[in-house]
Amino acid sequence: MDIIVLLFELFSEYFYITVDLKECLQSADFISSSDENFKILEDGSVYTTSPVSFSAEKKTFSVLLKDTQEHVQKKIHVSLVEEEKKARDTVLKRTKRRWGPIPSVMIENSLGPFPLQIQQVQSDTAQNYTIYYSASGPGIDQDPKGLFYIERETGNIFATRAVDREQYPSFQIICFATTPDGYSPEVPLVHTIRIEDDNDNAPYFTQDLFEFSVLENSKPGVVVGRVTAEDRDEPDTLHTWLKYRIVSQTPPVTPAFSLHGDTGVIAVLLPQLDRELVSSYTLLVEVRDMAGQPFGLCTTGTVVIRIEDTNDNAPSFKQTQYETRVEENRVNVEILRVSVVDLDEPGSPGSGAVYEIIRGNDDRSFEITTDKNTNEGVLCVVKGLDYEAAKQRILVIAVNNEAPYMLAPHSQQLSQSTSSVTVHVLDMDEGPVFKPCHLRIDVKECEDIGTSIGRYVAEDPETGNSEGIWYETVLSTSLFGVQHGQGRGRGKEFAKGSYFYLTDGKTGTGTIQVVIQPGNKNYPRITKTEYIMCRDRKPICLTAQDDDESPYSIPFAFHINDRSLASSWKITRHNDNSVYLSPKGDIPFGIYRIPVSVTDNGGKVGEHYIRVNYCDCVTPSECNDGGPRVFAGGNVTLGLWAILAMILGSLLLLLILITICGCCGSGVMHRQVTDDCANHNLIISNTEAPGEEVMDHNIIPLQNTCDQGGYGIKTGDQQTFEMVKGRGHTLESVKGGGHQTLGSVKEGGGGGGQPMMDTCRYSYSEWHNFTHPRLGEKVHLCRQDEEQKHSEDYLLSYNYEGKGSLAGSVGCCSDQHEEEALDFLDQLEPKFRTLAETCIKR
Repeated sequence: MDIIVLLFELFSEYFYITVDLKECLQSADFISSSDENFKILEDGSVYTTSPVSFSAEKKTFSVLLKDTQEHVQKKIHVSLVEEEKKARDTVLKRTKRRWGPIPSVMIENSLGPFPLQIQQVQSDTAQNYTIYYSASGPGIDQDPKGLFYIERETGNIFATRAVDREQYPSFQIICFATTPDGYSPEVPLVHTIRIEDDNDNAPYFTQDLFEFSVLENSKPGVVVGRVTAEDRDEPDTLHTWLKYRIVSQTPPVTPAFSLHGDTGVIAVLLPQLDRELVSSYTLLVEVRDMAGQPFGLCTTGTVVIRIEDTNDNAPSFKQTQYETRVEENRVNVEILRVSVVDLDEPGSPGSGAVYEIIRGNDDRSFEITTDKNTNEGVLCVVKGLDYEAAKQRILVIAVNNEAPYMLAPHSQQLSQSTSSVTVHVLDMDEGPVFKPCHLRIDVKECEDIGTSIGRYVAEDPETGNSEGIWYETVLSTSLFGVQHGQGRGRGKEFAKGSYFYLTDGKTGTGTIQVVIQPGNKNYPRITKTEYIMCRDRKPICLTAQDDDESPYSIPFAFHINDRSLASSWKITRHNDNSVYLSPKGDIPFGIYRIPVSVTDNGGKVGEHYIRVNYCDCVTPSECNDGGPRVFAGGNVTLGLWAILAMILGSLLLLLILITICGCCGSGVMHRQVTDDCANHNLIISNTEAPGEEVMDHNIIPLQNTCDQGGYGIKTGDQQTFEMVKGRGHTLESVKGGGHQTLGSVKEGGGGGGQPMMDTCRYSYSEWHNFTHPRLGEKVHLCRQDEEQKHSEDYLLSYNYEGKGSLAGSVGCCSDQHEEEALDFLDQLEPKFRTLAETCIKR
């Protein structure tokens, strides 16, 4: 919003323009000018604060409006432009005038008569001009509207009705003095009308009821609480100067409290407040204004003061002597109730009784407790009494309170109240008694069934011996048994970390607590058995674990069982349950199966085979477990030509064996075959010449006949014999990685082998040591497709069933230079020709 005013020269404190503020901002909490030479009143009037002269340029300033509640700010731009002088300009250069009467005062609740003149305002300019007076503001054209008005010609201000100061303590109105043509020779006057207070409001308490509490026997001067009151009349005057006092006390006994007249603080006055005499007091208090003068206005209120209990009264027994009786050997039975008298507040810690047996209960046979509902002492027998030992027992019982005793002022210390109880023990026919009544037996787990774990004997209290006593279990369990007549427990089955309770006896009972102690029943085991070692030969960490607890688990001892491997591999201790496995020197790349035993702290030994693939790689992920292999049985590496020779020999051997098996009807075997393996591999027939029945289906595949140690090669869906049992040795099958491998075969009658048979020419170990690495490497490397993936033909394990072959190792694969002793094969030549002719016909 922009305003342009044409002026030529401005005088100090003269009215020049009125700005309509409501068009820009409806309600402004803050109105100011950007130019200190101008001021703006709340009605939008603009006045100069000092003379302002113009040069040729334009004079501008801004009116700033701000609503602090809604955080809205707006600005009005005012431009003053110089214009030509007029004849009236000489009048405006007169000396400035001032008018400012003192603030008006109006009595609150004035009785009139109304309208009531309260002030007159006049301007000095009335001597030269005809002046009309007007006013605006609260009480005139703002709420409460019509309360005041000003006479136009005289400037007298009148009130039209009475005013409540508590609602409107003062009014600020703006008075104007103008000429008939609208000229304002005076600056508007801000006039204050103050409403003078009348003592028309009585003080009042801030609460309808004040409640306080104080401990009994409190000393005089102890503050109980404070009452507060307020007055709506004008602060810091006699009308709000308040005084307090106690009007009355209930019950109307000796005054127990005092009330400070100025602060309203209530304090203890009576030196002895006894809750047992008076539990609470009610005070009627008064507050009066005018400093407590009789003509002041007053109000009364109620204060309730409750006296809290302290343990100033000791409990005492109603009787000093009691008598009761109980049967011997009775347990956990109530035999007597005792009661006390206590004057303190019922249900409070000061009256709650606590009983104790102070004499006559050295063996802890009795126990006394408190019944919270009745506050009585309940005497019970917790251990069986023996009539033969004592026919009566005399107990001394004392009583105290839950809260500590507080001695009242001017009172003497009271002694503890006691009472004696005579307990008569009645004789009964008793059964046997276990000694001790509770027996603990520690048993190691894994004990054999029938192992004696302890002895628990009872005796007859009448005779003092154990003769004629029969034992049996009252609470049965499948884990333990009792040897009747002797009281000796025998273990049946044990569970680690469990507790078992047996109760024995017929008329007497005892408790056996069997504690299972940990034993060494588990073997230590290596958690991981297959590893890949690259050419950096970083040591392998072997970790073992044992399910047993200390001291039957760690520390573990690791050992390499094979001497040949122990010379090239070493174990270095890492901690109690792990070691490092690493080669001692240079070894060729390949796969090693290293037998490692682990011994726990209790002597249990677990044996494992660690499979290490020593690979020519940088990281284990680069190694695909292929390439030349080195087996634990010997360090032999096969070349390409040797592998081809192995394959050719193996195929020849396979063909010969199939031919032998196919000769089922061409003649009689001239050589007597006694070995079981030979009998099953060479089909015996009484036919001398080939018969018509010699067909394709008579050429059958070789079946596995050995129970242990035999191996076969699976080609398609057929299985052929690869290895046979040698003379004087058995084949031992060793598991590795979840299946049987060629490298797992050991020499010379290892564990689990069959009795040695001397029916073949060459020993199994001699043949195995030569052919095993060659044939195994060839099968592993050559039975791969073009993409270097293994085909479906794999090594399969067969079991050796009894005896080896008479032929021993046949074929070129054996590569033996000594006499092969295969003369008996010459006798098979006709049958072989018959088989060949049959195959050609196919």
